[in-house]
Amino acid sequence: MDFELWWLLSWPLFFLLGWLAARIDIKHLVRESSTLPRSTLTGLNFLLNEQPDKAIDAFLEAVQIDPQTIELHFALGSLFRRRGEVDRAIRIHQSLIDREDLTEEQRLQALDELGQDFLKAGLLDRAENIYRQLRDTPRQQVALKALLEIYQQEKNWTEAIETAKRLPDRDSHLWEQEVANFHCELAAVEFSRGQYDKAWQHTLDAFSVNRKCVRAAIQQGDILAAQGRDDDALEAWQSIERLDPSYLALVAERMMDAFRRTHNEARGIQLLRSYLSQYPSLDLLEAVFQWEIEKQGAEAAYALVRDELRRNPTILGLDKLLEAAILTAPPDKRHDVEMVRGMIHGHTRRVARYRCNECGFKARQFYWRCPACGGWETYPPRRTEEFDLEK
Repeated sequence: MDFELWWLLSWPLFFLLGWLAARIDIKHLVRESSTLPRSTLTGLNFLLNEQPDKAIDAFLEAVQIDPQTIELHFALGSLFRRRGEVDRAIRIHQSLIDREDLTEEQRLQALDELGQDFLKAGLLDRAENIYRQLRDTPRQQVALKALLEIYQQEKNWTEAIETAKRLPDRDSHLWEQEVANFHCELAAVEFSRGQYDKAWQHTLDAFSVNRKCVRAAIQQGDILAAQGRDDDALEAWQSIERLDPSYLALVAERMMDAFRRTHNEARGIQLLRSYLSQYPSLDLLEAVFQWEIEKQGAEAAYALVRDELRRNPTILGLDKLLEAAILTAPPDKRHDVEMVRGMIHGHTRRVARYRCNECGFKARQFYWRCPACGGWETYPPRRTEEFDLEK
């Protein structure tokens, strides 16, 4: 009973204290806002209404009235950079860095903003210098990620590897995938120079980071083939089936060439036919189709594509069927088949693309790194029509 009486008497007191606190906060907010230039509030209103041009004009006026407003300078610089006026953004952020009244956090923020300006302007060397200064600071993670992007753009794969090692998310699959590709890029450079031993070591480094690195397996096969070791090269390429069989299409032509050099074409066509039946792919079909025309003739190629179309109907497969039909058609019918094939072929040229899973960018050739979004291994090794049929 005493507790209930105490509660009934005390709750008005709590209400009164809350009301007083709210009044104090409101008065403080009004007092703070009244000290701001009116143009600042106008600029914020323009931003909320998605009118950046008018917001910039308002903020410029506010900065002229009160040049000590540091946050306004940051807002202006970001707006200029987003609009593409990088020179103006750089001037603002450089003027901030030169000020002596900045706190340490504000100085680091100004450096970060300036680094973003340089990146936007394509001044990679200047951006690199800025982000090197931000290492071993509270903004180290931001700096390392920026440096990693810079080194990839510069194709400085050694520095990219060293920078990636300092990132905190070293146990993630994405990290393993990226760093393994950095080693593969180094392997590609050494391979182009004929330095096969160094290239091989880089592929081993790639496997040490990502034991399922398909690209490293492909490169090992290329290195062995370049040294005349075709049997070993075939073994390396066949290991792709264990790593990710969808990538077998990328080495189908290489494998057939190696089987030709070792005079073992029968085993080669048998193996590729087996791959085609287990892992249907337009590129695998292309490789087997060309082999059938070359060795078995148009009738065998026609039968191959016809059977494949029954299992996996595609426009690109139909194009191959019509190509074989032209070779087998009677002379009086050949012109009609050629006309139909010409219409189909025009369409297949548009759909025969690789497509990035991240940004949707399409390309005629396969890329390990998307030229649009920069993602590594975001291109599945299959043509776009195959994706469309699965959806």
